[in-house]
Parts: sequence; C-alpha cells; structure tokens
Amino acid sequence: MKKFLFIIFIVFSQIASSQDKGILKGLLTDKEANNETLPFANVFLKGTNIGATTDFDGNYSFQVPAGTHTVLFSFLGYKTVAKTFTVVAAQTLVLNQIMSAEEGVGLDEIVIKTSIGKESVSALLLEQKKAVVLKTTIGAEELSKKGISNVAAAVTKASGVSKQEGGAGTIFVRGLGDRYNFTTLNGLPLPSNNPSFKNINLDIFSTDIVEVVDISKTYSANQYGDFSGASININSKEHRGNSKLKIKVGSGVNANASKNSKFLKQDGTDYFGFSNDKIPKNVLSGYNYDTNLNASSINQPVNSNFSILGGKRFDLEGDKYLSIFTTLSFESDYSYKEGVARGGVNTQGLANQDLFLESYGYNTNTTGMANVSFVVNNANKLYYNVLFINSTTQNLEDYKGLLNVFDATGENFVRRATFERTTLLVNQLLGKHDLKDNLDVTWGLSYNRINNVIPDRQQTTLFDPAANEENQGKRLIASSSLSTADTHRYFQDLNEDELAGNIEAILDFSKDEEESFRGKVSLGYNGRIKNVNFEATQINTNIINETDVSPDDLDSFFNSQKFNAGDFQLLTFRSGQADPLKPQLYIGEQFINAVYSNLEYKFSKKLQMLLGVRGEAINQFIDYDTSVDVGNNKLEEFQILPSLALKYSPNESSNIKFAASKTYTLPQFKERAPFQYVEVTQIKIGNQFLKSSTDYNLDLGFEYFPEKLGVVSFTTFGKFIQNPINEFVKASATNDITFANTGALATVFGAEFELKLNVLPLFNKDADDKDEKFSFGLNASFMQTNQDLDEDKVRNENPGISADFTDKEQRLTGASDWLANADITYFKEFKENLNVQATLTFNYASDRIYALGTNNRGNLVDSQTNSLDFIFKSTISRNLELGFSVKNILNPTIERIQETQNVVVNSYNRGINSGFSLSYKF
Repeated sequence: MKKFLFIIFIVFSQIASSQDKGILKGLLTDKEANNETLPFANVFLKGTNIGATTDFDGNYSFQVPAGTHTVLFSFLGYKTVAKTFTVVAAQTLVLNQIMSAEEGVGLDEIVIKTSIGKESVSALLLEQKKAVVLKTTIGAEELSKKGISNVAAAVTKASGVSKQEGGAGTIFVRGLGDRYNFTTLNGLPLPSNNPSFKNINLDIFSTDIVEVVDISKTYSANQYGDFSGASININSKEHRGNSKLKIKVGSGVNANASKNSKFLKQDGTDYFGFSNDKIPKNVLSGYNYDTNLNASSINQPVNSNFSILGGKRFDLEGDKYLSIFTTLSFESDYSYKEGVARGGVNTQGLANQDLFLESYGYNTNTTGMANVSFVVNNANKLYYNVLFINSTTQNLEDYKGLLNVFDATGENFVRRATFERTTLLVNQLLGKHDLKDNLDVTWGLSYNRINNVIPDRQQTTLFDPAANEENQGKRLIASSSLSTADTHRYFQDLNEDELAGNIEAILDFSKDEEESFRGKVSLGYNGRIKNVNFEATQINTNIINETDVSPDDLDSFFNSQKFNAGDFQLLTFRSGQADPLKPQLYIGEQFINAVYSNLEYKFSKKLQMLLGVRGEAINQFIDYDTSVDVGNNKLEEFQILPSLALKYSPNESSNIKFAASKTYTLPQFKERAPFQYVEVTQIKIGNQFLKSSTDYNLDLGFEYFPEKLGVVSFTTFGKFIQNPINEFVKASATNDITFANTGALATVFGAEFELKLNVLPLFNKDADDKDEKFSFGLNASFMQTNQDLDEDKVRNENPGISADFTDKEQRLTGASDWLANADITYFKEFKENLNVQATLTFNYASDRIYALGTNNRGNLVDSQTNSLDFIFKSTISRNLELGFSVKNILNPTIERIQETQNVVVNSYNRGINSGFSLSYKF
C-alpha cells in the first residue's frame, strides 16, 4: 500500500511540474533543397541548455518553461534564425521554420554545441534510409575522419568495393571491374583518361573538391545503362554560409623511397608534372632528342602537398545572390618497389623472362575548381562548375636477369622510363526550376576535354656478353640480335572531347490526408557525343655495331656521334614507305541517346515503389590504321532497359528493399581497335569483333537504423551476364593477350553486411556526441562468381583468333571472394576549439584472378592484400588544425602467382607512408 501511495505521489508531482511548462514543436525545411525537410538541425532556447535536434523527418519537440523566450534555429553553413515567442503552461505552440544559406546571425555570436552538415555521416544515413534504391554515400566528414585523400580510396571504404593493386585506379564493385562501372560528376558523364579503361582514374580526384560520393549499386532508368557493378557520382563542393578561406600544407615520406641514397627519375620531367616532350623534327635522320637516357637523381624524396580553398557569397537585389567556391591544390609523392618480375611461364613452371625489378615512382596531382551558384529566386537556380586537373605518373623501372631463357643467360638489363600526363578540363552548366508546386525541371550541359600523353617513353635493352663466347668478360652491350623494338622511344597522344546533356521533368501527384504527394512521375532525356583521337609513334633502334655499354651510362652509346658513325639506326614499322613517321592511330565516334521514365509511388507509409524504363540507342564507329591492320568497324544497338525497386518499411527504423533491372556492357574503343600495347613481359592487342554483354541484376536488402546508433544492413545480390567480355592469352606462337566474348553466361552471387555504430549511446542513453564520440564501422562482402569458357564460340565469332582455355569454367577476373573494411574513431573535445580525433582503418581483399589460364597453364592470381592506416587530427585553436598519419602500417608483400605451376610472377611491397599536415582558417 505504501509503495502504491508513493507511486501516486510521484505521478502527481510530475503532473504538477509539467503544468508549469508548455511544449514547443515544429518542422524545419531546407530552402536550398526545394523545401525538403531538414534533419539534424539544432533548436535551442537562447542562454539555456534546453533544446533538441530535428529528427529524420525534420521535426522537433521539447518542453519549455512558461513565459517569453528566444529560440535559435541553426544548421551548419546556414543562417542562424532567432525568434521570440510566448508560451503558457500546458500549451503546445507550433513554430515552423524555413532554413537557408542566406547571411544572418553569425555562428560566432551564438554558441551551439553541435552542428551537423548535409555531408555528415548522420545526414547521409538519413538519405540512405529515405532512398528507394540501395546505395552507399560517403560525405566530406567521413573522408576527413579517415584521412582519405582521393576518390578512389573513398569508394573502397564501401562494402563490396575494392581497388586493383597497381591497376591504374581500377575499381571493382561486387567482383565486376572497370567495364561494368560508370562514373559521373554532378550527374554528368566523365571521360576516361586512359585508352585501356572505360572510367577515369578516380585517384586523380582530390577530396578537396568533394562534398559527397554516391555509389549506386542498383540501377534506375535515369542512369546510363552501360553498367552492372555501380554508378559512381561525385558531387562537387558548394559554398554555403559565411565567407571562408583555408590554407593547408603537408609533407611526408615513403619508407621504401627514403631508404635509397640515390632516388632515380626520368630525365626531362619537372617537379610539378607539366612536361610534354614532342617528337624531334627529322628524328629518323639524326639523333636529336632533347632528353637523355641516363637517369637524374635526387637525394631526399620527400612527399609534399598544398591546398587553398575559399568561398564567398554576394547578395544582389531582391532574393538574388551569387555564391562562389574555389579550390587549388597540389600534391606529390614518391614510391619505390623491388621484387621479381617474370613472364611467359610455361606448363613446366619455367619462366621465359626471369627478372628482378627496381621501380622508382613519382606522382603529381594539380587540381583547380570553381563552383558558381546563382539564385535568381526561390524557384530558379543556376550552377556553373569548372574543373581542371593535371595528373602525372612517372615510373623508372630497371629489370635485371634473363630476357629469354632459351637464347641468353646472365645479367641482361632493361630500363623502361614512362612519364604519363593527363589533363582534364570539365565545364558544366546546370539548372533547377520549380515551375509549379508540383512540377520541377532540372537540366545539365557539359563539355569535357581530356588529353592523355606519354611523351618520350624510353626503353633500352642490353644483354650480358656471357651469352656470346666471343664477348666473354665484357660489360653489357647493346645487341643487334634482339628485336629493334626492344630499344625504342614511344610517343602517345590521346584526345577525347565529349558533349553531354540531360533534362528531366518531375511531376508530383496524388496528395494524401497530410497534404503530401504520394506519387512522382519523371520524364527525361540523356545524350552523349564523344570523339576520340588516338595516335602513337614508336621510334625503334636497330643496332649495327655491338658496343660495350654500362647501364649507368647509356648516353655513352646512344648519342649523335654514334648515330652519325653508323653504329645504330632509327626506324619505324613504316620505314621504307612514303611516310615512315605516320603514326599508328584510331579515330572513334560514339553517340548515345536515351529517353526514360520513372514512376515513384507511395502506396502507404510502409510501401513505396520505383518503376522505370529506358530506351537507349548506341552508335559506335571506329577507323584504325596500325601495324596490325587497317580498316573500320561499327557497333549499333538499341537497348530497352526496365528497372524496378520496392521499399517496405515495417517500422520507422527499418527497411526491406528489392531491386531488379536489365543493363548492358559496351566494349571500349581500345578493345575494338587492333593496336598493340607492348609491355616488357606482355603484349595486348584489340579485337574488332567484340560485342556488348547483356546484364540482369537482382538485389534484396534489409536496413535497420537504431536511434542515435547508426545503421545495420544486410544485402544479397545476383547478376547474370550474357556474352561476358574477358581478356586472355591467344592460342598462338606470340602468346599475345586479346579480348573476346569468351562464353555464354557469367554469374555473380553474394552477400554484404554493413555496420556503422555510435558506441557511447549503448552505455549512456543520454549521450549526444557533443563532447565525446566513439564510433565503429564494419562492412564485409562474400561473393561467388562463375563463367563458362567456350573455345568454339571464340573461334567462330572472332576470325583469326583461337583460344585454348585451361578450364571450361572459372571465376570472373578481378573478383575477390571476401572483402572487408573496418574503422574505429575516437573524438574528444576538451573545450571550445580544442579537440583531438584518432581513427584506425583496416582493409582486406582475398585472392583474385588477374588473367585466365590458357594452354594448360594456371590462372594469374593476385594474392590477398590488407592495409592498416592510422590518422590523427587535432584542433588547437579557432584557426589552427594539425594532422598526422601513418598508412600501410602492415606493409604486406604484394604477389601475383601463376596457379598450377605455383610460380611467383610479380612480388613487391609498397612501403609505409608517414605524413604531417597543418591547416589555418581565416
């Protein structure tokens, strides 16, 4: 009885206390996003700790003492709004507020403990929750937390995504490589910077320009149909809020590179990476190159980086304003690798080339971007984006050992120095227009120009005189017994121009009882016009008089005096023809035109559907004149691509999502042009008879969003690929690698798990991550892939090409059975403008096939890899921030092995990278 009376007393005490208070509630919407609801905004009573944060749907509600108060509405980068109100006891007062990026009360005037931006982890989890399709989004906050410097590294933090080691930035999504993915910037397509790949190398995109990276693993009709792995969209940064300026400088070292007392570099290249040597005039009649074959050297290979970014808003008459965001950055890094490099391993496990490799690397990246937003009024906005990137890779490689096990013995030598430069210029004009309350129109135009050059690749081949009894005891000599192409200089120039555009009209319909629209129908058009011009000239060296040459002084033989004396000749494969310097070339044109329609409908608060269909016309033409063949071919198709996505929400915290779609995979220009790409240990050649593949995609996923904790998700997926394209070794004496539709069907089945967890609320429900945060992230994926390999199909569909596959069935190339990422982050704020943040990240990828086995030889397999990184940051004042990182801590050995014969083909480690940074905000 006493216990009962005590409970009654407590209840009545609470009721009496609550009678002295009222309730303040309302909805916050985002003027910058067509008045969509604004989650994670702050609502506080001025001068108190009383307040709340808006939920996933932009709503807030909390008790306030009866009386007159000033409430503050704030969101990072937006105007802080102050409103005065009076509430009486037991009254509920509704205050709704539209938030915008207009200038207003500065954040410096009001202390708000927590501010969350639209690119924050929490905001992006909300976007993931609302989306009908399955997608992963990585924002600027997460990129900074994990110390990620480029977009390629960013996307590998998503489940089911990995990057091929040494693969020029090749990204694999759910076991599907470059040809199955599609890359866009602000929704408009990007060109490739390398003829070997369909997608641009994501390494060249500094995260300084990134606000959000979207990785869509399920297809919807508004996307280009040429993908089955993922569509990766980079959203560039946009200025919001007050004017700002930030300068950042950094430095670091690679442990492998720094241990060398003398670091070698190719002669003729500069520090900033803007070199571009041309073929000398009259190159065949005189040795008049401007650069030397002897390498230059530096004593202290120290990495460096610098960036400056800023933004400002200009208010014009009425509601008009102009917002500008600009950034300029430069970074450079050195690397050194050493290990075995073998080629032509036969069925007995004997390597035709058995070499030891030393590789000196130097990379640069210069990025400049300007984004201009012009707001005409609340209903009309225009955006102009211009992006310039100059990215270079320089590798000086020394190979020592056997060049041909049957013809030579001893210490043969090959030096291959390759400098590759990519210049990208992107121009984009975009518009958003609210024509009516229920009708929006968006559009975009882009002109992209990319130039990829390899100016003066140098390869010099020497052999050990021990192989020749007459030359016993001499040093390495330039040999006339080798192919003239083994010592050469190579010049490549790729220009690609692309004009792309899209327009979409979205009509909302069917309001529910809460005056929200149930349905949305969109109608749109996408178009691309691409022109590709590829030229390559190789100047080969024919040795007339064998001469002693030291690898350390190649210029002692390869000079104008020796050329004039007749010790060697310069020639091309066209020597003897009317125009011996006419380059090998291919010229391509591609036209893609598509119309689509999407229907999105909410049957109830729990069930939502996205149904779409796309019609896409593809026209691809190519003319070629190479050392292999002269001719032209074309590929013309029309694809009907349906898609369906369903989302069922059994409660407010969870989703069940299903998606099904049909897509296709188009062969690339390089793959269809019969041009030889010659490496030291392999040769690749195109195949003009390639056809596109047809892809069918299925996904079923479950998402759970526990309050304050993060997300838990599990997804299963399946893919069926008709006529898959593979590269393989031709059944011929030359053992060249080529491309073909190698079978009737390939399948991919897998499962993905993702966990993002805020740990502190597990132990303290009142924890709000204001002063202390502890988060944990884990994602993992398991895949099983299979494809049939049909030699008869290859022979019948590709005249002149034969295959002799070791196995009749095999896994897909590039697919790891297991992928995993994990990260732990701790943040502690000691006082205002004084905090520390530490993050530890781990990545794992199991074995993957690099190339299919043929002629009774095993597959070439890249062995499992792992990496461990540590990133530390500290804000020590309002303006100053320090950073420190150690990456690739485990420094594992990277190996490529030929199965069955169990021979290591490549082996090296990348070295530990340490870095320090300092940034200052004005």
